[in-house]
Amino acid sequence: MTVPTFASVPPLAARARSVGGSPVRDILAVTARPEVINFAGGLPAPELFDAEGIADAFRAVLEEVPERALQYSTTEGEPVLRTALAERMSARGLATGADDVLVTTGSQQALSLLATTLIEPGDTVLVESPCYLAALQAFGFAGARVVAVPGDDEGPDPVALEELVVRERPKLLYTVPTFQNPTGRTMSVDRRAAVASVAARCGLWIVEDDPYGELRFEGERVPWIASHEEVRDRVVLLGSFSKVMAPGLRLGWLRAPGALRRACAVAKQAADLHTPTANQLAAARYLADRDLDAHVRRVAGVYGERRDAMLAGLADALPEGSTWTRPEGGMFLWARLPSSYDTTALLPQVVTRDVAYVPGTPFYAGEPDRSTLRLCFVTQTPQEIGEGLRRLGEGLRGGA
Repeated sequence: MTVPTFASVPPLAARARSVGGSPVRDILAVTARPEVINFAGGLPAPELFDAEGIADAFRAVLEEVPERALQYSTTEGEPVLRTALAERMSARGLATGADDVLVTTGSQQALSLLATTLIEPGDTVLVESPCYLAALQAFGFAGARVVAVPGDDEGPDPVALEELVVRERPKLLYTVPTFQNPTGRTMSVDRRAAVASVAARCGLWIVEDDPYGELRFEGERVPWIASHEEVRDRVVLLGSFSKVMAPGLRLGWLRAPGALRRACAVAKQAADLHTPTANQLAAARYLADRDLDAHVRRVAGVYGERRDAMLAGLADALPEGSTWTRPEGGMFLWARLPSSYDTTALLPQVVTRDVAYVPGTPFYAGEPDRSTLRLCFVTQTPQEIGEGLRRLGEGLRGGA
């Protein structure tokens, strides 16, 4: 009897072979034990979800318009939700109509759609240094050449940005200007104006990602880059309910100029047809029946207390000579240890103390600073934060 032979299947696409998974997700999988105090995640505090209000919104939608809530929807998003989102942006100083908005399945999908519609393999994309990790993944998966813009505590340096735009001819700059992930820093009014000026003069898309901007617990709100008149035709503003309502709803949106927004809608048709109808209608009902702004203020108040608890304990936990940011909102702060420390190499040793952080290395598009790390301060109570920092200090001792 002849034994049949089989040829191997064709290989994965090159982009799938070349882009790795998320180191943060990998760390969370390793540190999922309940006894671990986890400063590594970027998860909002679940005990602060308005579960009752969201449940009421779903009940109302499923009782009153079940035939609509359970049906296919338009790719652009439910009109009632797009209208509500436009009104929220307009109330914050950015005149927006419902037709300016595309609802996405989380703001991460918005990044993926923009990568699909704007980037050809080999195109250059500029990012902050350090940068939101999942943005690096999205642009890398699209085949982009990702270049970091030198910066400081306020974000990208406008002079360096202009030099890179002239030299590299990039398609876009990606930025999280308010309570940035991973550093927690916020770009000043003047810096935003300077970045907008470069984009206007040199020809550059700006992708302004704002998942954390409403979570402010001190200081004054800074207007969006998108509100600068000179870049109205070249800024894409991304938003999300993940940090202010609930991440499980997977509801985000992008506000973009017409031609780009329409291209993103076509790309979304190929990706998922539309974002879940019931979730969109429930979110719109929540906005109509509840005071989301009041809920966010309560959440931000708790997060501010937790940030203060982390700031109070860092000096004792981190080695002498360390520095760290003091965010005015958001979920993260960024620490830099003395240069003799490698936070990636130290992590396994620290995890044995039942505490975890994210090493800074994966957040860099260019040469990483191996002495850096990201800490999330919102998921634990002040008491748990104090204990976690005690364990972190023990784990770091002798690690130089």
